[in-house]
Amino acid sequence: MDTSWWELPDVVPVTVDGASVATVVLGPSTEDAAGDVVLCHGTPWSSAVWGAVARRIARTHRVFLWDMPGYGRSTMHPDTPIDLAAQGSRLAALLDHWGLHRPHLVAHDVGGAVALRAHLLHDRDAASVFLWDVVTLDPWGSPFFALVRDHVDVFSALPERLHGALVREYIAGAGARLTTESIERLAAPWLGDAGRLAFYRQIGALRPEYTRPVVARLADTRCPVSIGWGEDDPWIPVEQAQRLADALPGDPPVTILPGVGHLAPVEASEQVAETLLAHLRRVSP
Repeated sequence: MDTSWWELPDVVPVTVDGASVATVVLGPSTEDAAGDVVLCHGTPWSSAVWGAVARRIARTHRVFLWDMPGYGRSTMHPDTPIDLAAQGSRLAALLDHWGLHRPHLVAHDVGGAVALRAHLLHDRDAASVFLWDVVTLDPWGSPFFALVRDHVDVFSALPERLHGALVREYIAGAGARLTTESIERLAAPWLGDAGRLAFYRQIGALRPEYTRPVVARLADTRCPVSIGWGEDDPWIPVEQAQRLADALPGDPPVTILPGVGHLAPVEASEQVAETLLAHLRRVSP
């Protein structure tokens, strides 16, 4: 596993709907690029999980990354809305800010719901969509996730040492390939007073009522789609990959990565990058 996955350049803050969004752009100039790729992360992650994949894709494409508000290096201010509806609206606004009219959208976890909201509910065109272990179809959310979501105030009051242990254990449960160093990197944004409150707040904001309008519109997807999944995903069962493909038009190809859990961009970054590049070659003129 590539242990330098988190390495990304300094962010460029962009204000969207009053919220500071950390963004990164990699790759060649517009004239030399084979296309534009926007990478969307999930929870409880940030754009850093795409670091190794982004650097590989950026050899040929312009790559755009962003931390959703409430995550990573974006604002964690408690007054900032961080539900999936707000994040989908922000992505649509970011595409406009970047001047991207038909980018390739690549999304992981709840980033899938965010990217599909921008495409289906905010009418932003895409050249293609690639969905990795995404949160879209019911049911989603582990029993622990549901427990926290319904008792945010209780969990937010945990002492720091107990909170830190809980966050590390929760992240470690995403996949057997995650190293101790990777777990520490992934947990870091959620530690300390601000991180602790933000961690439980973002779980509290993630509810199925924001994915159901997306599911109702899946058949309206207007671009080629590919799907990738970790065969051993403990959070979202791999059987959802084919269910999702069946709900989308165009008979999307499904790639299953053996021995990989939920966090494929970190656990198997080389395989994910090669699969994504093959997808881009397939869907590009």
